[in-house]
Amino acid sequence: MNATTVTAIDAFNSMTREEAITTLRPCVDVDRWCEQLADARPFASAALLFAAAELAASPFEADEVEQALAHHPRIGERASGAHAEAALSRAEQAGIDQTDADVAAALVEGNRAYEQRFGRVFLIRAAGRSASEILAALTERLGNTDADETAIVADQLRQIAVLRLKGIFAP
Repeated sequence: MNATTVTAIDAFNSMTREEAITTLRPCVDVDRWCEQLADARPFASAALLFAAAELAASPFEADEVEQALAHHPRIGERASGAHAEAALSRAEQAGIDQTDADVAAALVEGNRAYEQRFGRVFLIRAAGRSASEILAALTERLGNTDADETAIVADQLRQIAVLRLKGIFAP
């Protein structure tokens, strides 16, 4: 008996536009990015989807970054809620959960200083990074100009979006 295997990319290709957008939104809540990828279907492979996602996110515009950051948790805070994006954020920040009290306190203070300086939450691709590495990056980025930091945040958002997408569609 020869059974046909339906891959995640095949299932994505066969979704309605709205279902596809809903599938993409936990990766990054940017309307243009989700719509552009949904409208570019069908994809012959997950690799082609990832390449299209990189291109669509390069770069995210300032208003798109603000849209995505509107409900993004601070580094070191556990995202609340049962929605998919909160679950992804909790998993990505798992290394911070195990941190010591001094590093945790420094992250709280760093988040406050960053928000005061730049007017938005600190964003970094936390997956695979320790709390100490994140704290070092936060401390370093506090010295950036607003223009430099805006570009860094857009790139971090792109990295997060594509990493999450790969988590959904990687073979």
